[in-house]
Amino acid sequence: MSLAVVHSRALNGLEAPEVTVEVHLANGLPSFTLVGLADTEVKEARERVRAALLNSGLEFPINKRITVNLAPADLPKESGRFDLPIALGILAASGQIDSTRLASFEFAGELSLAGDLRPVRGALAMALAARRHGLARRLVLPESSAREAALIDGLQAHAARHLLDVVSALLPGDAAQALPVATPAPRPVALTRRPELRDVKGQAAAKRALEVAAAGNHSVLLVGPPGTGKSMLAQRFAALLPPLSDEQALESAAVLSLAGHFDASRWRERTLRSPHHSASAIALVGGGSPPRPGEISLAHHGVLFLDEWPEFPRAALEALREPLETGRITISRASRQAEFPARFQLIAAMNPCPCGHAGSLIKACRCSSEAVARYQRRISGPLLDRIDLQVEVPAVAPEVLAALPDGDASEAVAERAARARARQQQRQGCSNALLDSTGIDTHASVEDGASTFMQATSCRLGWSARSQHRLLRVARTIADLAGADRIGVGHMAEAIQYRRVLVTA
Repeated sequence: MSLAVVHSRALNGLEAPEVTVEVHLANGLPSFTLVGLADTEVKEARERVRAALLNSGLEFPINKRITVNLAPADLPKESGRFDLPIALGILAASGQIDSTRLASFEFAGELSLAGDLRPVRGALAMALAARRHGLARRLVLPESSAREAALIDGLQAHAARHLLDVVSALLPGDAAQALPVATPAPRPVALTRRPELRDVKGQAAAKRALEVAAAGNHSVLLVGPPGTGKSMLAQRFAALLPPLSDEQALESAAVLSLAGHFDASRWRERTLRSPHHSASAIALVGGGSPPRPGEISLAHHGVLFLDEWPEFPRAALEALREPLETGRITISRASRQAEFPARFQLIAAMNPCPCGHAGSLIKACRCSSEAVARYQRRISGPLLDRIDLQVEVPAVAPEVLAALPDGDASEAVAERAARARARQQQRQGCSNALLDSTGIDTHASVEDGASTFMQATSCRLGWSARSQHRLLRVARTIADLAGADRIGVGHMAEAIQYRRVLVTA
């Protein structure tokens, strides 16, 4: 009887818990049994591993009773990532490779029938987990996955294209050939050119609101008739945000890697996600079995653009309420629980009524007052209360639009927003949108006249305490853009205007 132990990692949200692959060969009726709470994809590894070994010219123990255990037994295992560890365990148990060399590595990779290694999801999550636990073992991954893992400083990852490449590194004695150390995926020298804000003609108020949002990390709702530039403004918003730090870029890339969407050419760029309005609640916040990240997590440290906001299912929109506050989403199922980060900036766009022309001075609205109210009530009061900036994007006649100035370029707006963010980081260590009640009391100093103005407006409009806190955060951002130490009446008046768009809950 022979036993081999190979180390690997599973995926559980952004966590990558360690998995021990135990392979036991014994005499008896030929069989290949795989245990350890393996999903269907993992159980299918039996056929892939058998074909890969034979087609690679290696020996498969046909006349043995093969038992593969994936420990711990209560941790669900999914995907084809365990193909390579299982194949190496069989080779070690049958004496074809040196089993003592396996202890120095962690393996993951899907095998083709010819023995080629295919990339796996979550390579960055594996690398982050290995670094977090301070393990001395090195990772052996398919080439493209290894280049992702190599982005983690202080972690050594080896790249392999074929099963035989790994086998050659695990041969006994001097016959072993070292696997090449993976080089990180090339990072771009300059950021990808984004659409220019000046492409949007007019709409100075909406552009100013986007500048405030970029400076303070605030969420925005754009309301206006069709064709006024709401989508164009939203698509240009990411260009106003500063590049991600290396730590933020790693967090964003790790989530994208879970979904197979990581692109090294867009390193340190803010992700823009714009799901269709038919998206379900699970598509937005994540879910499934095993749990996968949704659009709000894929937009982590980036922008989530929801066009035609009232057309989204009510359940999907209401599911955004907690992540907007906490920046995280916990997916709970009967058998497991997974937590994903979701610190995104929401940009939503909607028409004011079903026909889209309520309040327009150019085209008459065909909707009844009841239809307008019913349409606007699709956005609940609690959800609307969580939107910092609510901006009207009015229709402008073409002849008037042609005479309006283009406004500042994206680069100039981004520079002002970056200076305001730098003030916030120096003062409080975070953006204004993330200030809690204690931080607001400490850092959002308000002049007496501005405080009186805010209290009177809040009483007249019936705003909640949360609305007042969000108002103070926005006013603090406007003051930062102006370089002011305290919130003045002018800053407060502008912030109030951003919460009085023509939408009723």
